[in-house]
Formats: sequence, structure tokens, C-alpha cells
Amino acid sequence: MAKELAIYTSALTKQFDHHIAVHGVDLQVESGEVYGLIGPNGAGKTTLIRMLAAAEVPTAGDIYLNGEPLRHDRSSATLKRSLGYLPDDFPLYEDLSVWDYLDYFARLYQVHEPRRRQHLWEVLELVSLGNKRHSQIATLSRGMKQRLSLARTIIHQPILLLLDEPVSGLDPVARGEFREIIKTLQEAGMTILISSHVLSDLAELCTSIGIMELGYLVESAPLPELYCRLGHQHISMSVLHSPEHLEAALCQHPLVEALQVLPDQSVQVQFSGNAQDRAALLRSLVEAGIPLAEFHCTQEDLETIFLKLGHQQAS
Repeated sequence: MAKELAIYTSALTKQFDHHIAVHGVDLQVESGEVYGLIGPNGAGKTTLIRMLAAAEVPTAGDIYLNGEPLRHDRSSATLKRSLGYLPDDFPLYEDLSVWDYLDYFARLYQVHEPRRRQHLWEVLELVSLGNKRHSQIATLSRGMKQRLSLARTIIHQPILLLLDEPVSGLDPVARGEFREIIKTLQEAGMTILISSHVLSDLAELCTSIGIMELGYLVESAPLPELYCRLGHQHISMSVLHSPEHLEAALCQHPLVEALQVLPDQSVQVQFSGNAQDRAALLRSLVEAGIPLAEFHCTQEDLETIFLKLGHQQAS
């Protein structure tokens, strides 16, 4: 096992009575990554995260965090302190002030003075709640409460962060604020595993993606590789006059997999080449004297890839 792996699991399995929630998962997450875990409800994402957080005992298999085995006894106490776990249903003590709430958890994690007070300020500034430190938690918006929950999760300065649906129910502005905090934490060297149904957020944040289905980890790859292997790219083109000559040239190109003429007389093709191949295609069309007015490439997004893979698994 490579030492640089922040998370390594081997044949990790969890069974509840007769239901196997997680089937023999082999997961590898490198240090410093933001790893996105996606899948439908019931795919096993939460159970997997709970096992990584030592909140659930595996039925079988092994977990290594930063090269050390995760045990469910006192021998892993130091390792567990390096974890930050934010479940999707962790309650807030709404009768406390923001400051008192964070101070309470800092004391639980034995963050001592004089460092504790300074660290509370730093964390509040990170989550943009410094001006709310005296406010009662019950008065906060949903987005503020979720940022406070994240602050509580990182109050002891973990090196591995496990986030289960942290942006569930948040509006686009609140999700954007949360994304910026995650980016800052990654830049500070933290490894982050995050599950979410908001795939556009994960596409912006993540370096790698894992896809779970019925308890199995069916895909796990760096995001660019996933796009290249599973996502089609489309090139939209238009010409100054009739598109017949453009169609004829494209139909002869070996990397054009499909072609469609749209009602506005623009042409859209499904293209299997890389960036160099696209440049060569554009150059060949120009050299052929075809008067291009537009040449625009788009890549299928993460949601499209996920839905397409789901259909493949079902068929």
C-alpha cells in the first residue's frame, strides 16, 4: 500500500441482518485530494463514510488512514483525532451562542488556552461567522448553520475530512459559500471526501470521483479520466452559407462518431479525439476553404455521465 494514500480500504463490507449495504469496496484516495462520492439513495455512500469515520464497525475488510490501520478500540485514538466527520443529520444546540457552541467542542477535543481562543477566531473567520459569534444558533439561516457545523467539524484541525451531504437543502448562494470554504481547506493541505447529490458542485470541487451502485464501488477515477473515458464531447459548428460542404468533410473524418444538422443550420458532431485532434480538425476545415463562423466544443457533464452509467448498470 502506498504511503501517500490518505484512505485505503480492502474488501470493505457492511451487512445489516440480511442486507449487504457495502460490498467489498476497494477505495484509494490520495493525500490532498477532494474525492467526490456519488450514487443514488441506498447505494451505500453513508454507510461507507460512517465506517471510514469509525462510527460503524465493518462486517469484513480493512481500513487504513494515512497508512495506519483503523481499529475500533483505544489503539486508534490518535488516528481518530485526525478525522473530521460531518454527518447529514448532526444536531445543533440551538440555545447556545455560536461562540459557546464552538468553544464547547474545542474543549471536548482538548484544544487548550491560549491557543483555543485564537483558533476559535480563525475558524469563525474561515466560515464567515465572526460577526455572528454572539448570536444564538436558533437565529441563524440554514446556510449559516451548515457553515457552523463545518466549523465544529474542523475545530480540532483534522487532516482528513469526511462530509456526508453537506450542502443538502442549501440555496445556490449558500452552496457557493460552502464550496469556497472547501477549496480553502484543500489548499491548506486537507484531504476531503464528500458525498453529494449536487453533481455540479462536485464537478467544480473534486479531483477524483467514486460512483456507488447497490453497495458496490462501480467507478473510481480522477475526474479528467472519467470525462475522457465515459463522457462524449460535442463540437458545434456553423458556416456562413449552406452546411453541405461541412457535412461532407465531417462524414469522412475518422473521429466523428455522429453528426446532426440542427434547425438553425448549425452542425453538431460527437467527437472522440483529444485536444490535438480537435485542433487538427479545425485546421483541416479551414484549409479546405469551408467558411466557419463558429467552432465550439462542449463536454458531457458529470450528471450526464452518472445517469448514463446508471442506465448501463441497469441494462
